[in-house]
Amino acid sequence: MQLDFQFGGGHAHKAFRHYFREDVLPLLGASFSPKVGDALFKAASEMSQLLAWSAYDSGNHALSDRYMMSTLRLTQVSGDRMMGARILTNMSHQANYLGHAPRAVTLARASVEGGKGSSTPRAMALFSAHEARALSTAQDHKGAARAMNEAERFFERADSVEDPEWLAYMDEAELIGEFCHCFRDLGQGAQAVRFAERAVGLTDPKYARTLGFCRMVLAQSQLINGELEAAVSTAGLAVEEGDALQSARFQRYVGDFQRKVSTYAGNPAVEQFNELIRDAMNRLDDE
Repeated sequence: MQLDFQFGGGHAHKAFRHYFREDVLPLLGASFSPKVGDALFKAASEMSQLLAWSAYDSGNHALSDRYMMSTLRLTQVSGDRMMGARILTNMSHQANYLGHAPRAVTLARASVEGGKGSSTPRAMALFSAHEARALSTAQDHKGAARAMNEAERFFERADSVEDPEWLAYMDEAELIGEFCHCFRDLGQGAQAVRFAERAVGLTDPKYARTLGFCRMVLAQSQLINGELEAAVSTAGLAVEEGDALQSARFQRYVGDFQRKVSTYAGNPAVEQFNELIRDAMNRLDDE
């Protein structure tokens, strides 16, 4: 998970998938006590979830779908409803990314409902934040505001209960980062910039991909506000850091930004940014 956050899903997916197939899956058919079996299936669920996520981040959506469904089945065997709700959230995230807003909303709401009564406040904050993301893409301003408020209320109680280790990344920076995406998608440029700046300031550099996303959302939000030079400068910094470039999702953020600033062709700052992108992608190809 640390490698995935730092370098993107393309970095370790293949080796991790081989280990899961060759070493982990055979264990699931062995004989074990109920206590060992419960722990084993929960660990396998976490691994399978990460395989699904890293495949998604690499742009292999068909493979990601297969791992998502397999992980849901593993959570059913172990009765881990919180992990099951997390998978529904991940599926909503992917549907949202692919432009399937109604499906994203349905999956996010299923995640919130499925997580109730069996998930920690921190987990419920995550699920509600992604419902807000889906509703923002669907341009449901009222629904998105409600979901963001619910996420905030859950997060206020996040430290009241011990969380599973896989939720450690869900901190204030992550929550603010989700909100800046919402405000960007709702076209609320001033709010988007304010929250994106906070997210950039709060995000631990070890979450390089997340930091890259937040910087790109800040750049997109600055562009919404008509701040072209600031936007290009922010996007350039996100690319120069480089660690997130192995993420297909990050590459799309950059590509979307390039298309939006293409209307300013001939602007020296934009031309310099395009040259920076070409150099960065060439270095990535060489690696």
